[in-house]
Amino acid sequence: MKKIYFLLILLFSFEAIQAQDHLLSENAEISVLTVGPGNELNDAFGHSAFRIKDTSRGLDVVYGYGQYDFDSPNFYLKFAQGKLDYLINKSEFNKFYQYYIYFNRSIKAQILNLSQVEKQKLYDFLINNYKPENRRYLYEFFFDNCATKIKEVTNTSVNNSIIFNKPKDFENATFRTLIYQNVKKNSWGSFGIDLALGSVIDRQATPEEHMFLPENIYRFFEVATIGDGNKPLVSQNHILFNKKEKYVSTSFLTSPLFIIGLIGCFIIFITYKDYKKGKRSNWLDVSLFSITGIIGIVILLLWFATDHTGTHQNYNLLWAFVLNIFVIGQLFRKTPSAWFSKYIKFLMIMLCLLTLHWCIGVQVFAIGLIPLLVALFIRYLYLIQHFNRK
Repeated sequence: MKKIYFLLILLFSFEAIQAQDHLLSENAEISVLTVGPGNELNDAFGHSAFRIKDTSRGLDVVYGYGQYDFDSPNFYLKFAQGKLDYLINKSEFNKFYQYYIYFNRSIKAQILNLSQVEKQKLYDFLINNYKPENRRYLYEFFFDNCATKIKEVTNTSVNNSIIFNKPKDFENATFRTLIYQNVKKNSWGSFGIDLALGSVIDRQATPEEHMFLPENIYRFFEVATIGDGNKPLVSQNHILFNKKEKYVSTSFLTSPLFIIGLIGCFIIFITYKDYKKGKRSNWLDVSLFSITGIIGIVILLLWFATDHTGTHQNYNLLWAFVLNIFVIGQLFRKTPSAWFSKYIKFLMIMLCLLTLHWCIGVQVFAIGLIPLLVALFIRYLYLIQHFNRK
């Protein structure tokens, strides 16, 4: 019995020491760090993190959300399916600072105006969240990322009493428009985003939904208040590092609009030659139907076979038509079935419907697609004429 009492005393003593070790002093500061965009697409939207600084305890650490778990089984499959768990990570501030300086990314700090109890509550939350059994969470680009986690955890520490006021220069925008603030429209990154993400991101985001971007966390925190509205959320701002401006070559000759424009012109040129000779370049039609069909299948899978919310209701399917891959056999016949000509007319109607969707704002499509869409319309028009003549 004495051994049991002794073990219990040791256990409680250990927990008491551990709890004491996590106590912040009165001098402790908790800041929100906002890291500027990087050069790669996955860095283009910046990053947000918490800094816990307590000089009395020799503590200076950074907690951030959104770390890849490369040890996860079937990593790439889960990533594609939107079922990949991300991690909360912890690092020494100096290591964090040197890392982003190396990649020339700006770092801004906002010291949170929290009471001692609120600081301790936020810190305890992060410690608990960093435990192995709690570290993983299902990432979602728009609603559960490194920036939205900062908002949620901060709000939790003050009992959900933060009032998020609109910044002075606030403008209503759709999710896609907010993405364009960080990724240029005529870039391959933007082209991929516009191809993969559907019309669901063309709805207007609420003011708080703007905070899926780290820079907007900074802007909204700047004017946010706690409780009755008299206490500002941020007490001080600091610029820890200003990125060094460097000239970055952005040649139009490598842009989607130019490259796909060349492809579109090539399709029109071959169509013109076919028209003059009264022939049909079967290799071109097989290529177009194969490519559009395969792209359509990928878009369809992203919509229905994954957990990504942003890929839903994607009307790129109006030009990347899935059935194209299944009717290729008709292109090898000397005289295609009568319905095939009607099918091509249907494809032209789909292109017209896509244009209508774009004009009325149902979905915004990649501007690099314009030459391809024009070329497809002209090619389909020629095919109808060619098959009717046959």
